[in-house]
Amino acid sequence: MRPLFRIIRMVLSGERRAFVQGMALSVTVLIMGVALLALSGWFITAAAAAGMIGLGTIFNVFAPSAMVRFLALGRTAARYGERLTTHDATLRALSNLRVRLLRGVLVSPYRRIERLRASVFLNRVTSDVDALDGLALRLVLPGAAGLLVICGAAMAVALLVHPALAAVILMGYGIGPTLVFFWGQSRADAPSRKAQAGMQALRSRVIDLIAAREELIAFGQVPAARTGAARAADVQSHAQAEVDRIERTTGHWIDLMGWAVVAAALGIGGALAQDGAITAAEAAIGIFAALALSEAVAPVRRALSEIGRMRAAAKRIVPMMTKVHVAPGLTPAADAPALVADAFATASGTRAIPLFEPVSFAVAAGETVALTGRSGCGKSTALLAAAGQGVACCGVVQLGGIDVAQIDADLRSTLIAMVPQRHALVAGTIAENLRLAAPQALDADLWAALQAVQLDQTIRRKGGLEARLGFRGDGLSGGEGRRLVLARALLRRPKLLLLDEPTEGLDAPLATRVLEGIRATLPNAAILMAAHRPEEVAFADRVVALSPVARIG
Repeated sequence: MRPLFRIIRMVLSGERRAFVQGMALSVTVLIMGVALLALSGWFITAAAAAGMIGLGTIFNVFAPSAMVRFLALGRTAARYGERLTTHDATLRALSNLRVRLLRGVLVSPYRRIERLRASVFLNRVTSDVDALDGLALRLVLPGAAGLLVICGAAMAVALLVHPALAAVILMGYGIGPTLVFFWGQSRADAPSRKAQAGMQALRSRVIDLIAAREELIAFGQVPAARTGAARAADVQSHAQAEVDRIERTTGHWIDLMGWAVVAAALGIGGALAQDGAITAAEAAIGIFAALALSEAVAPVRRALSEIGRMRAAAKRIVPMMTKVHVAPGLTPAADAPALVADAFATASGTRAIPLFEPVSFAVAAGETVALTGRSGCGKSTALLAAAGQGVACCGVVQLGGIDVAQIDADLRSTLIAMVPQRHALVAGTIAENLRLAAPQALDADLWAALQAVQLDQTIRRKGGLEARLGFRGDGLSGGEGRRLVLARALLRRPKLLLLDEPTEGLDAPLATRVLEGIRATLPNAAILMAAHRPEEVAFADRVVALSPVARIG
């Protein structure tokens, strides 16, 4: 429950004033509802009693009837204000939660981000945040307001009617529904989480079925994909049916408890009126107050169906919002070599065993250095360390005399650009994809970058900068997509450019022209490249070979 409490504090603290107003209005609604029914019961009973004993002609019906109308209209207005205030505050709080969540993901280690599947991650973020939209509206505010009103109503009945009736109301509505809630929550938690997981799986499989339809058709896997989606739908349906059954059972017990409280209030009130301790009209106040308080415990049923998925969502979201503290950045010395690696090696994940033998090299401004070695020897991991997205397991890698990992993230992003093997494009126009790196770039700058990577003529044939790409850059071949990402990196004008096999998928002459275009566009940039092809090795000024660490045993 700790992650859920943390999310509650986060949501409420961000919109404290609005939620306090919503809480006050929610309490007002319940108080007016109880007062309306209690006053109506007293009014009817007192008027009937006055008529029976012959005092009906002098009984003042105007003041009670005016109060009844005031309470009815006031309750409606307060309910409208409460819904407007709390829903608006909840939408703003969820928007802030999404922003904090995405910021937390952006500062995560690169390898963790790289493993995220876009559809799965976005589906999970969307469903998890949606699961928390009822946290304040259907759990915290109704629960707190209901408890306050039950206690307040019990005190009012004790003062106006009799302590015995107050005790019945407090025990029946204050303690009974709480016990039922915890009992139902313990039973609904597992199926609620299962229903949420089933819904996420269903969304992901439907998205995959649509996004990868061409590949599925080509390999004859459409029936298998449809079967997987149907299986996920069945899991979600059965789990949700179990949650609904528990909700109905809990609601049944809460209804029985409410009627038991009303029956007890009726019996005790009648006995007290018969003994002369209170009047029949006063007994009606306690009875109708007990009847009206059933509204205060009604949200318990709704909360039961959502508490499980709320807890699971909070448990997944909180770790991703952990703040990462980065040391204050220092400006690298302009006269120092752009990049220096001294006895440098990296490891995979949390393992302390180096992937390759330590190497020392320097990449000066205007120089191109190629890292070579067999697949899996650590070239990509070395580039990540040079970009500040990984940590060297031994030695140091510095940019302008400063450890790359110690440079402020914002400053580092202006100095370094990296193009990994897995390029990332979004649905939108060519210009929108390019301006992700340089929002203020002019069209002429975009065309210059495209020309440098030999992609300008291809883009013109596809419709120019306003040509639209589909999901994940659909509409471009693999080589075209990689060159578009290279053009985007050129628009950053970095001091250090890191390239991971940049010409993969291109023929030899085109690969050479692309590399020459990159150097012509960034004549003073230091380029460190993980090279695999002969064209890349031949283009480099120097080559640093990475030798795998010899394994003992």
